Amino acid sequence: MARVILGICIALGLAAPLAAEEFQPVRERDAFLGLIEGRELRQGLLGIRLQVLPDGRIEGEAVRWPVTGRWSWQDGYFCREMDWSGYPIEYNCQLVEARNGRDLRFTVDRGAGDSATFRLR
Repeated sequence: MARVILGICIALGLAAPLAAEEFQPVRERDAFLGLIEGRELRQGLLGIRLQVLPDGRIEGEAVRWPVTGRWSWQDGYFCREMDWSGYPIEYNCQLVEARNGRDLRFTVDRGAGDSATFRLR
């Protein structure tokens, strides 16, 4: 019985730190800028390195090919269109979520579609 109680206590003790690391929505443009300004978004698996600049430009590379684009903040969503070395990436508004000031998750179609997580460097 003591082992069961100890196990429950340990599980409850671990649950609080995990909850603190949940992604939280970023709804304001200024909060988003505070997270990205002077930093780079990276996704190692695909070799993506992007800078989302305060003036509305996106610059970087993916799989060693250049990425350019434009972005704006509309109704609490990050809206962007990009070009990946001549391949257009269509306009889409995305839900942005942050975790611990280190990770950003972008979910397409205003949060209803696929998502990608980037590390801030």
